[in-house]
Amino acid sequence: MTTIDAMAASVPDGAMLALPPDNSLPSVALAKALVRRGSRGLRLLGVPVSGFATDILIGAGCVAEVQSSAVSLGEAGFAPRFSAALKEGSIVMRDATCPAIHTMLQAAEKGVPFMPLRGLIGSDILEHRPDWRVVQNPFSEKPDRIVMLPALSPDVAAFHAVMADTAGNVWVGRRRECATLAHASRRVLVTVERMFDGNFLEDERLAPGTISATYIEAVAIAERGAHPVALLDEYGFDADYVAAYAKAAKTQQGFDDWSAREIFGQAKAA
Repeated sequence: MTTIDAMAASVPDGAMLALPPDNSLPSVALAKALVRRGSRGLRLLGVPVSGFATDILIGAGCVAEVQSSAVSLGEAGFAPRFSAALKEGSIVMRDATCPAIHTMLQAAEKGVPFMPLRGLIGSDILEHRPDWRVVQNPFSEKPDRIVMLPALSPDVAAFHAVMADTAGNVWVGRRRECATLAHASRRVLVTVERMFDGNFLEDERLAPGTISATYIEAVAIAERGAHPVALLDEYGFDADYVAAYAKAAKTQQGFDDWSAREIFGQAKAA
């Protein structure tokens, strides 16, 4: 166990930080703590897409690079601070696809240097990813191109779960994709709603949705730590909050005012 601020302080500037999408347990609480810390040069990995947490980190000047298949606020539209940073050239964007990101993480999870993926053939994304190699399928006697993707091990993975137990295991429920992220990453930081006195792995109902403590470095309690996005069956998506953010963050000044209030807790002067 640790605190949210200590957890943020453990993420070094320049680290590759992997974040799940808005529909799969993002830790908005940790993103806000990173903003308060004044993090810089982060290389964000959207697994496989990026959303609210990514946009506030960009707005606060914490981000140097984004690798993702999309950055969006869903029904609230484009992510405004990401869009502005991209137009200004203040961040580097490394385009990817959802299957490509999952494949690279799966390679790291399995301990192999690369994995093949066929669906990228014919797309122009390959022109912008020199680290992805198109090769001849060595098992085919006919011409058969396939893409080799390098294993990807993020420096830090962060997500928000419903609960952790006193043995250090984390329950993610049906969001098993977070397990691949945990297995592939060098460090895993998890915020949770609450602690559970027991061991999830000894409960037949909870064990299938549990990530073993073997892969978890630290846990911090952060109630409603995924807000404004939904957290499984705990609470729903706060569409009004996200829409208000999207409107405010259209300008940097609007974002700064929002950040002062919502991240730093500063009341607006009369």
